[in-house]
Amino acid sequence: MTNNSKPYDLIVIGGGMAGVCAAIAAARHGCRTALVQDRPVLGGNSSSEIRMHICGADCKNDGTARRETGILEELRLENLVRNPQNSPSVWDLLLYEWVRREPGLDLYLNSLALEPLPVNAGRIEAVRVRQLASEREFVLHGRFFADCSGDGQIAAQAGADFRRGREAAGEYGESLAGAAADKCSLGSSLMFMARDMGRPMPFIKPDWVHTFPTDESLAHRGHGQYRLGYWWIEWGGLLDTIADNEAIRDELLKIALGVWDHIKNHGEHGAEHWALEWMGFLPGKRESRRFLGDYVLCQPDLEKGRIFPDAVAYGGWPIDTHPVEGFRSSEKPSRHIPVPLYSIPLRCLYSRNIENLFFAGRNISASHLAFASTRVMSTCAVMGQAVGTAAAVCSRHGWLPRQAAAEGITEIQQRLLADDCYIPGQVNSDAGDLARKAKVTAGGSAAGHGAEAVLDGISRPTESEDHCWESLPLSQGEAVIELRWPSPQSISRLQITFDSHLEQRLIFTQQEEIYTKLPVLKTIPQRLIKDFSIQVFDGTTWRTVRSITGNWQRQRKEDFSPALPATGVRIVITSTHGAPAARIFEIRAYSDREGI
Repeated sequence: MTNNSKPYDLIVIGGGMAGVCAAIAAARHGCRTALVQDRPVLGGNSSSEIRMHICGADCKNDGTARRETGILEELRLENLVRNPQNSPSVWDLLLYEWVRREPGLDLYLNSLALEPLPVNAGRIEAVRVRQLASEREFVLHGRFFADCSGDGQIAAQAGADFRRGREAAGEYGESLAGAAADKCSLGSSLMFMARDMGRPMPFIKPDWVHTFPTDESLAHRGHGQYRLGYWWIEWGGLLDTIADNEAIRDELLKIALGVWDHIKNHGEHGAEHWALEWMGFLPGKRESRRFLGDYVLCQPDLEKGRIFPDAVAYGGWPIDTHPVEGFRSSEKPSRHIPVPLYSIPLRCLYSRNIENLFFAGRNISASHLAFASTRVMSTCAVMGQAVGTAAAVCSRHGWLPRQAAAEGITEIQQRLLADDCYIPGQVNSDAGDLARKAKVTAGGSAAGHGAEAVLDGISRPTESEDHCWESLPLSQGEAVIELRWPSPQSISRLQITFDSHLEQRLIFTQQEEIYTKLPVLKTIPQRLIKDFSIQVFDGTTWRTVRSITGNWQRQRKEDFSPALPATGVRIVITSTHGAPAARIFEIRAYSDREGI
């Protein structure tokens, strides 16, 4: 049965981290949004179906603030509090909750996007969707579409230009590329999980499973930790990772169970009491189609840390290439080429020939070598938030993505900055931010961390400055920071960005040894503000308008309806999650105004 749905401003295909962040961002900015996911859970490679941890620019523990923020930061901080047991299924639930609670966002789980309908003059009008368990079909009409599915079936069916495989060195001037192009790619992986049962646990190898009798059988593949399997159980790079997905899964099962047999039955691995708890059946796919935008990101862009004028996201994971033979290769399973933080332009996130089609995730416009860095999930998430925000700006102004990249990029960038995204080279210049017109003072400040830092337009530490106000020790009393205007203002929103210790990694993983490698956050960052209140000055007296206890988020957006008339605003901090002083990176204030 076909059900014609109400029209949407944005239809997002794919519920991995890119799709989740794209859909949430668009909905928060007023877009009527649909999120179509072919699996029963959200999260893609991070979900309980695959269980890979979310990696990104903060992989480099050099003491600098490289961690991705925005919606991804919200989710990971929430997970620290709600999921201390590190349950993959609780992560699924958290993503489900975050999506379902957004007004204007409809979630279609277990729903396969079958085909775009129709595609005329380089434009998608609708997509046909089949929801498997309910035996229903929908035709979802949209102004814009974002293919965040990884493989990009809908984009390919719509005729969007794409390529697969590896480019030749001469095409983009890439020194790490080979002399000739080919169709090879990174392979897929299957994870498993094991548990210490506290008693001897035998493992009987099925006859169809491969045998690896010696450690030399697993050359260059360390297997001393075995709770969360191994990403290097990888295969399929010489095949078609889409068409041959089932055969790749079958071979990966033979390899993964053979590796477990080796750990249990060949050599001394200390695994006598360990047993398989979970075996993945859904391959974690790395690479398939890469769609072509108005710009193709390439190796020199990453190595030079290029800052594009239309930057909307950033990356910093190494150029991480694997031998295409995967597990069967005698080489080391990966090669990491470090890169500085680099920016990702909006021109890489939309189709060059389908005018209303965005991309985010591992299928963006990038060469194979640039993709080897941009493919990781933290980077995919911030690209997703950028695409959702860009779609909202396009919807508001009646622009197409190409026009937005040329004429509306400042608005998109400023919206992303206001939503706690980091864009290298960009600072707050939002004309609607009333705080930029205020005088800021504090009841007391630590040396070198004056109150003026909250208005300098940068909301994280950089190599040269902290960009953060820090109070005197809270043991001496409440910490107070204050904004004053010469004339009354109408305050409908106050937003505050706290310090969540971006210099440390924040990662959710079943790979327990990662948590023993400092600096990794295991609990709520001690620097975060826990309890605070907001006061306004009406020209005569100060009054408290909001009291917040038990905060654990980096950014708070406090809305007031009706708007508050005020010539001053105070933030009064009474406690942190353990740090001796209060720290705030940014304060913004907004009146009633048009906008998204």
